[in-house]
Amino acid sequence: MLKLNLPEFKYKIQSKNSKNYIFDIIRKKFVALTPEEYVRQNFIHFLIFEKNYPKEILGVEISIKINETDKRSDIILFGKNGNARLVVECKAPNININQKTFNQIAVYNINLKAEYLIVTNGITHFCCKFDDVGNYIYLKDIPDFSEL
Repeated sequence: MLKLNLPEFKYKIQSKNSKNYIFDIIRKKFVALTPEEYVRQNFIHFLIFEKNYPKEILGVEISIKINETDKRSDIILFGKNGNARLVVECKAPNININQKTFNQIAVYNINLKAEYLIVTNGITHFCCKFDDVGNYIYLKDIPDFSEL
C-alpha cells in the first residue's frame, strides 16, 4: 500500500471476486478498498489511536441533505448533544487539496455547523477552527480530542 503521512496501523484486508476490501472499525464491516477509503481508514485510526477520539462518537459516510441533494460526509465527530463538532473530508492521495476541496466541506458544513473542519489526502492535512464570529483559523496541528 501507498505510504501515507499518518502512523501505520494493522489493517484487515479480504479479497472477494478479485476485489479487495478493508475492515472499517466504525461501521464494523468490510468496505471496498479504494484509494480514498484507504485514506479514510488510516485517518480514522489516527484520530482514535493517536488523537484519542472516542470511536463511539465517530460517524463514517454519514448522509446529509444539501439543497434537496443527498451527500455523504466522510467522517463526523459528534458532540454530547448529537451535533457535529468536527467534519473530515478525505481524498485519494493523488488528489491535490485546493479551494474546490475546501468548498466541498464548507458546503457540507452549512447544515452541520461543526466547529472544526479537516481535509486530508493522507499526505497533506489541513485543519481549521471557526471562531465566535464565523471566521476560520487554520491550525498548525490536528487537535487531540481533549483540546476540542
